[in-house]
Amino acid sequence: MRINISSTLFLVFAVTFLAGCASTITEDELIIVPETRLEGTPTLAQGLGMTEVTSAKITDDDSNTELASLFQQYFDQGLDLNPIMGTFLGMRKYNALWTNILGPEHRQDTHDYNQRWLDTLNNFDSEGLNNTDTVSLQVLKYQLHEALESEQYPSYMLPISQFYSIPNFLAQLGSGMSVQPFSSIEDYQNWQLRAKIIPVIFDQAISNMREGMAAGVVQPQVLMGKVLPQLSAHLVENIADSLFWQPVANMPDSIDAEDAKTIHRQYQQMIGAEIIPAYRRLHDFIRDEYLPAGRDSIGWSSLPNGEDWYNFHIRSHTTTDMTADEVHQFGLDEVARITAEMVAVKETVAFDGDLPAFFKFLQDDDQFYFDNPEDLLQGYRDLQSKINARLPKLFDIEPKTDYEVRAIEAFRAESAAGASYTSGTADGSRPGIFYVNTFNLKAQPKFIMETLSIHEASPGHHFQISIQQEIAGLPMFRRFGGFTAFAEGWALYAESLGKELGMFTDPYQYYGRLSDEMLRAMRLVVDTGMHAKGWTREQAIKYMLDHSSMAESDVIAEVERYIASPGQALAYKVGQRTISGLRSYGENALGENFDIRSFHSLVLTGGAVPLDVLSQQVEAWVEAQR
Repeated sequence: MRINISSTLFLVFAVTFLAGCASTITEDELIIVPETRLEGTPTLAQGLGMTEVTSAKITDDDSNTELASLFQQYFDQGLDLNPIMGTFLGMRKYNALWTNILGPEHRQDTHDYNQRWLDTLNNFDSEGLNNTDTVSLQVLKYQLHEALESEQYPSYMLPISQFYSIPNFLAQLGSGMSVQPFSSIEDYQNWQLRAKIIPVIFDQAISNMREGMAAGVVQPQVLMGKVLPQLSAHLVENIADSLFWQPVANMPDSIDAEDAKTIHRQYQQMIGAEIIPAYRRLHDFIRDEYLPAGRDSIGWSSLPNGEDWYNFHIRSHTTTDMTADEVHQFGLDEVARITAEMVAVKETVAFDGDLPAFFKFLQDDDQFYFDNPEDLLQGYRDLQSKINARLPKLFDIEPKTDYEVRAIEAFRAESAAGASYTSGTADGSRPGIFYVNTFNLKAQPKFIMETLSIHEASPGHHFQISIQQEIAGLPMFRRFGGFTAFAEGWALYAESLGKELGMFTDPYQYYGRLSDEMLRAMRLVVDTGMHAKGWTREQAIKYMLDHSSMAESDVIAEVERYIASPGQALAYKVGQRTISGLRSYGENALGENFDIRSFHSLVLTGGAVPLDVLSQQVEAWVEAQR
């Protein structure tokens, strides 16, 4: 999902890299990061001799102070509209605040904000701006135009799915294992104030879904059936079993005993009388009213104005004008190419059988899987050190913030992606988190580990997002915003650097690289197939099973993710193709004078931008090198 400070969906669900990734929001889905850093976690700077990005000069001396002031005002007003973003950024003054982001008043305020700022920027005299200011102005106008265009599509009528969910987000936020801090009496009071919005937002979600039922804008039944267990997990009889009780159960010793007693009493009342009943109302509404009214179809094109709506999603997530047919054909071509490479790996390891038999061997043989979750997590921690040590070969910058490897929380693991990344803070005080889903170990083969670590952590999402956040010369909306095609395109491009980093020496690990790229290629085919070409859910599942060694549980989760979030999965290959193509352009144009580390610094220190803007930046850099 493209990250936009004024976008409600980013503030609550953003992929990525936030994840983020989101999340981002990055963001493959949003995960909330822990508040504290684990002891003993090293930074990349220790012993590697690399330059921190904050020491890099990425802006000109003649930055326009008036424009910089406007950018800062835009960002600050965005925080007032959506104070949860302030908490993400570690700004404690926002920790007690939130608004009814699903309500009509907030939608109107957001429209007024976007229109007012677009008018202001259109009237700004851009004559004589330096390159950085010119790009920032271009990017912000792009985002504002897109935000205003999105208003013609009633996404507010679809506030919940199994993939993006305000109830899941709030449970993470209130669990004490998230960005919402619980270290002082003030922190506990802040959450009590913020949690008052839970019944309001849930009741608004019900109202919006009822409006959607009347308008024929509803989620597929197959998705909403997966939402019910996510909600019922919070319908506990014993308050102590609630995820919202965890901050009380894990209360720090520094809180006075009398204050602790008060918190116990107040949180029992809040959870028992307000939070659990709100979850129950939402659960029962979906079970009794919304699920029976859900649609049998899965494609976005079956919704009112659905074809145009899906085309908007393609443009938004890819930052291109590609059509569904063009994306679909690109996917088919890539699936064919990668399949041929997989056959070559099969022959390299001397497997006796055809490719489907090779897939089954990879799915079933115990040598490719761990027996317990902790071994899987430790394997990724070992890779963290191995890959970090190799990064100076291709990069002369690095973020001050490092990352930790953690398991996805149990309450949402069954419906979550296989892995995801969530960013840390720009000052390095809170690490990024590389989350691994340990729900089904047969969906986490060993041969995918090098590729997945590169993609989600370094030099992929963690590396790119952390560097962007730490660039002091960029406006705040660019440091903490982004575009899916750039972020996911970079992470997939980063996978292609594996051999240059000295990874993928084992042919099975290289197969893992192909397997991961195949997933992204299949997404082009399946997403457009379901939303533009009438494919069924079963047809999409079969296509992915036929062309990969993925576990069936993983395939089902992937397909249902594309149903819930149309177009997002297209950004990976489209972005990667652009970045790889720009590298080839630079290599061909500059020959032996091409410096891969300088190219990477150019891409990373420019921040996330639409793909055509990135192309302009690289072409200008190549001309300057000449």
